[in-house]
Amino acid sequence: MKCPYCSYKEDKVIDSRSSSGGNSVRRRRECLKCERRFTTYEYIEQIPLLVVKKDSRREPFDRNKILSGIIKACEKRPVSLQKMEDVATSIERIVMRKYEKEIPSTIVGELIMEKLAEIDDVAYVRFASVYRQFKDVNQFMKELQDILGKGVRKEPKTSKSKPKVLPKKKRK
Repeated sequence: MKCPYCSYKEDKVIDSRSSSGGNSVRRRRECLKCERRFTTYEYIEQIPLLVVKKDSRREPFDRNKILSGIIKACEKRPVSLQKMEDVATSIERIVMRKYEKEIPSTIVGELIMEKLAEIDDVAYVRFASVYRQFKDVNQFMKELQDILGKGVRKEPKTSKSKPKVLPKKKRK
């Protein structure tokens, strides 16, 4: 490691500890020439995940784009920023776990819609209307009916047998 102050190539490690939830190692170093201290970080090298767009273009996976879309969909809705960040993190984990090099953008979009449907119906419809590019009101209405159909809970079945009648207490 080259010293950032004097460019000397030898140093000693004074302290090492995990940081960023175990995803990196932070090291405090001291230059053996000028004796100044500096910090370095060690990360696992990851092959960038590429998102394959509908027109076959490829671009790097970007968690911030997902978060930005979620924030727009949840605008003026009672969804906390922490919840939106949790959704983005959840999607990022799923994508990184299941895909190594490339992922179709359609899968990312579907994951976002699935997670939004769990937290806020209006945010889900907003995102779906942009993502699915509804051409007319009928497509939009169909999506709303699907949501309403999922939200309706069936009433529990009642038994057909007659309820038992308890005997009246005797008066004294």
